This record gives sequence, C-alpha cells and structure tokens, in this order.
Amino acid sequence: MSLLEVLKALGDGTRLRLVAVLAQAELTVQELTDILGMGQSRISRHLKILADAGLLAVQRQGTWRYYRSLVDQEPLRSWWAVLAPGLAGDDFRRDLVRLEMILQRRRQASVTFFDRHARHWEGLAKRFLPLENWRPLVLASLPPAGVILDLGVGTGALLPALCDKARQVVGIDQSPAMLAEARQRVAGAGLTERVDLRLGEMTHLPLADGSVDGVLLHLALHHADRPRAIIGELLRVLQPGGRLVILDLLRHEQEWAREELGDLWLGFVREDITGWLQDGGFVMESYRELSGEPGPFTAFLLCARKAVN
Repeated sequence: MSLLEVLKALGDGTRLRLVAVLAQAELTVQELTDILGMGQSRISRHLKILADAGLLAVQRQGTWRYYRSLVDQEPLRSWWAVLAPGLAGDDFRRDLVRLEMILQRRRQASVTFFDRHARHWEGLAKRFLPLENWRPLVLASLPPAGVILDLGVGTGALLPALCDKARQVVGIDQSPAMLAEARQRVAGAGLTERVDLRLGEMTHLPLADGSVDGVLLHLALHHADRPRAIIGELLRVLQPGGRLVILDLLRHEQEWAREELGDLWLGFVREDITGWLQDGGFVMESYRELSGEPGPFTAFLLCARKAVN
C-alpha cells in the first residue's frame, strides 16, 4: 500500500464519506445506503474500490456482511489524521447524524427485546448456554476489589456472588425491565445497600473516571451496538491496574440467535477482541475457550488489566 494508492482511492467525495462513517462503526451495505442516501449498487462499487486499496475490511456475520475502516492502523492512521480534520462539510455532518440514528435503532431493538423477555430471560438463556458451568470460572477470574462494575448486568444473576468479592457492586444495563428484575433479586438477598443499579448505555457509562477497580462483561458484548467503542469507556472508568473480565461467544453461524436471543453480533474472533484491548490501553493476562456443549456455542473467557503509566 502506497500513499499514492490511498489518495487515488480517496479521490472521490463519496468514498471519503464512507471511510469517515466506517471509522465510527462497523456497518452493513444497507445501513450505508440509509446513511448516504444512495443506491446499493453505487455504494457497493465504492466499497470495493476502498477494500481493494486496503482502506476497508469486511467480515461476515452469518448472511450479513459488515464493513469497517482500517484507518486506525498504521500507516493509514497517520495519513488519515492529516485528512480527517478537513471533513467538516454539510454532507459529513448529515452522515454522522444518520449514523447515530442507525446506532440508536440497534440499541432500541436490543432494549425492546430484553424488556419483552426480562421475566423469563434466565430460563431462556439456560436453554442454549451452559451458564452453570461458565459462571464459576468467571467469578474465579475476578480478584477481591473495592468496587466492581457488572456491565450489562441483566437480571443480576451474579450480583450476590459479586458482593462476596467487593465492598460495592455497580450494575448497569440499558433495559429498564431487566434492571427491575435485578432490583427484586438484590432486595430479596438483602443487598440493597451494597448494590447500585443504574440505567445507562455501554458507550456512555454513568460513572466517573477511575471509579471502579474491576469490570465484568458477562455475555454482554454481543448485544452492544458498537462493541469496539466500549473499550475506551472501560479504560476510562477503571483504576490503573484494574482487572477486566470478559465472557462472550466465539464467532458462530447460528443466525436464529438474532431473533431468539436478541444478539446483535454472532460472536467474535480472538484477534479482534485482543487487538481492540491492546490498542485501547489494556494489557492481556489470559485467554481460554470454554465448551458450550450440549449447546451450539463456544465461549471465550478473557482477562486483561488497565496499563499503569
């Protein structure tokens, strides 16, 4: 890849807009047509030019294909840093507004699903996932801490056990109905004074900088509208040296999970997750894969810590 090839590929307003939007989130062709207001064939033609020039990558999630920008990688990062400040016209501003509408649509679909299934979620999840096998391994990965954040707390199944690990536990979820179930669980366990439950989005956490000592993401990342964008928020709220534990699904082809389990993403590959964390300022500590038998899923359990400068 040469600078000349990159400049040639970017020598078109539509392609500049595509790269700028895809630098913010991974998107499908249909979502890109909605954002730019152009036909699918035109968008696809420009995407091919950008991909051939090494500016974009595409990943398949079941029958869906998601495009993402590679301008966060060198040498593209340095070149894009020079170009990006000039992208301030009306078209670019409209694109960002429409992008936020797309992301809001993703978030709302997730909230609607979990609000509808909150009362029965634990039983529904256990039909397909061996949670009783995975959860002890997750808990063992979290050291004792002052404050632990359970992000995507759901119905709060792990809250009593987390209270054995921490002086205080903060649980955040974007579904009011799931939080209502969690509050009932906390009250029933007599833990109201030690658990702080909050409504919030994963990419805009209602927490101060450096306010938690540990973070748990328990089967929550594949429900996020922008999984990679969460990493920066986790880094912000963690104390230096704080532990991050992620349990989530490896990439799979179970398309039905979108409807039956409300999944936005059909799992992840190891290279993406570890790359996001390392680029974001985390130090990898451990990674292992967990059998999902007799169900169709395989999980990964990952531990990392916020680097100490």
